[in-house]
Amino acid sequence: MKRLAAATALSLALVSGTANAGGMVEPVMPPAVIVEDTAASNGGILVPILFLIFTIAVTHG
Repeated sequence: MKRLAAATALSLALVSGTANAGGMVEPVMPPAVIVEDTAASNGGILVPILFLIFTIAVTHG
């Protein structure tokens, strides 16, 4: 009797497989957020100007 119960349990486990609750569904992805840079175009000139001022001040110092 134990063999019959074990065989029944094994066959049910093999037959059931994985549960599927529906069909294939497309994944939901959040929309991409694009941030545009609004910095001024002369922002990159500040560091070289400060470097030149500092260098001139040190050499004439």
